[in-house]
Amino acid sequence: MELSPQTVIVLLISLIPVSHTQVGPKAGVSIKPDTHVYRGESVTLRCDIQGGEDTEWTYSWYKNNYRLAVRMGYGFYTGSTRQKYILRFVSEPDSGDYTCQGWDGDSQSSLISDVVTLTVSERPALSVSPQSWLTQGDSVTLSCVVTKSSTGWKFSWYADYPYRKIRDSHGDIVYGASYTICPAALNHTGVYWCDAQREGLSLRFSSNKQLLWIAGESPPVSLTINPSRTQHFTNDSLSLSCEDQSNSTELRVNRYTHSEKVSSCSRWGSVTGSICKISSLSTSHTGVYWCESESGENSNPVNITVYDGDVILESPVHPVSKGHPLTLRCLYRNTKSLNLRADFHKDGSVVRTQTTGEMIIPRVLKSDEGFYSCKHPERGESAKSWVAVRGSGPLCIEGSSGVEAPFSVLMLISSVVTASPYLLVTIILLFKCYRARGKNSFTHNFSDNTYTNFN
Repeated sequence: MELSPQTVIVLLISLIPVSHTQVGPKAGVSIKPDTHVYRGESVTLRCDIQGGEDTEWTYSWYKNNYRLAVRMGYGFYTGSTRQKYILRFVSEPDSGDYTCQGWDGDSQSSLISDVVTLTVSERPALSVSPQSWLTQGDSVTLSCVVTKSSTGWKFSWYADYPYRKIRDSHGDIVYGASYTICPAALNHTGVYWCDAQREGLSLRFSSNKQLLWIAGESPPVSLTINPSRTQHFTNDSLSLSCEDQSNSTELRVNRYTHSEKVSSCSRWGSVTGSICKISSLSTSHTGVYWCESESGENSNPVNITVYDGDVILESPVHPVSKGHPLTLRCLYRNTKSLNLRADFHKDGSVVRTQTTGEMIIPRVLKSDEGFYSCKHPERGESAKSWVAVRGSGPLCIEGSSGVEAPFSVLMLISSVVTASPYLLVTIILLFKCYRARGKNSFTHNFSDNTYTNFN
């Protein structure tokens, strides 16, 4: 039988599925303690049906439009039907968009809820400024940062070797998002971390751990590196040797990395007497190296970076003394030539462009201290290396909060005047006497005076 076009259209329309879902009350999702939580916390989601309080509901929970399930035992899972959906010890994969829907006994459903987005962040991060290997007398600040949140937290500080909660000179526990050590002393060497606690909750979050190493001016044990630089190419070889002024018979090279912590050369190199050799460097060899004698004395540490790029920076292994020359070179993989153009950066900004690939500062100052790198327009940029300048470090006095503040020139003047009140009177009398003697001959030329602003 031949069908008319109108009949075909009617038949096709009849095949389109019709939704039998009725318009019902709206579901809503509430979340505690917050839509932004941190790894290890527990989260409770609750589904409420607006205007359906007198109805017995079962519930369906969805994450990113997929129905959530709960474990029933023996490896079997079923969809969650409870009003509350609890996530215990959340981690980053629990982040997502959550919705719910209610069903009554007559197969009537509520409208699906609006989306509630849950964000789970990593634990607090500990950073060290300017860097974690210092010379005795330097200043260093440790900062505890919680991702996407700056309020509602209480921070406390800890150090290991031995384990202890950090206290100030008054014996009070140090709190706050940052902790400054100034001046740094040898006994400040250790592994540090911070704990962060949210207001109203007992759960604490521990940050990553950071090694802080304070080196002396002239330790009895010394480390020599060949080639003598802090950055090295992958697949290159490296030799580290130890010397001891007391002629110790047993010296070993140690290394600290965030993954391995402290380990000796026998685990990652070959040992011959007091010499450690690495035949083929890889990025996993990046770390802090030092020598240790049998009596427990340590050399100054050297931070070594192994880079898989085509450009590295040649910089001094140990701190440069104030007033001495500093030479930096840009080295390129698979070439022995140093006469190549390079832009030298300090703390992220270009300080000099050289056609020889070499930058020289004749007399370094404390202000020259910082992170240096070099960049070739075609071959790329090197990693950053810290260049330390040994000299007069900051004068510090201890602050009341455990953060040690720099000494002020104004404080010095005030303390001198306070301790010697007669000194101020004497200066005033001498000044009046000088003006009386030279009243007619003294001329005041402002262009020849130097003024110091103590404000």
